Amino acid sequence: MSATMNEDEAAARRARVLLAARWCFLNFGFAKTSLEDIAKRANLSRTLLYRIFKNKEDIYRAVFVDWLVSLHPAAKQATGARGSRYERLLAVCRVMVLEPWSDMVGTPMGSEFLEVCERLDPATDAEHHRVALDCVSTILGDEEQAEVFLLALDGLLADMPTSAVLERRLQVLAERFVRPAISKGRRP
Repeated sequence: MSATMNEDEAAARRARVLLAARWCFLNFGFAKTSLEDIAKRANLSRTLLYRIFKNKEDIYRAVFVDWLVSLHPAAKQATGARGSRYERLLAVCRVMVLEPWSDMVGTPMGSEFLEVCERLDPATDAEHHRVALDCVSTILGDEEQAEVFLLALDGLLADMPTSAVLERRLQVLAERFVRPAISKGRRP
């Protein structure tokens, strides 16, 4: 960071790089995205990009953290919010799955994004899964059911559904897992 650049400007530049990198990774894939692609999209030199990040893997990890791990506080808040178990389960799924999926679906390489995250940064990927498991387990009251729910949720993505289709699938899945709480036609 130069002496004339303040923290806000550096943060804005970093955010611009992460947004540009996310677009490149979703459209070109990890393997075919170059630092030059990211630098051009962020409108800065590759040399300056190297001052911010040490390599492409470092950028990818930062995109994952900035984009998906940053959703954890909102997911935790949705877990403890007012409302039925069904409503809270849907809220967590919207935050942690549907919102990022809406950005991924329809991009040429969106389907590989999470797989690459798992390979490049297994610790952060495991933390992301742990937060999802904690949130769902808290709502369902059972960790084993929560794990099955998350496995079923992964299966909902297999055919790359549109966001609208995924939303409906999430509703059906959540309803199945909280069905014991459904009485007289009311959602829990």
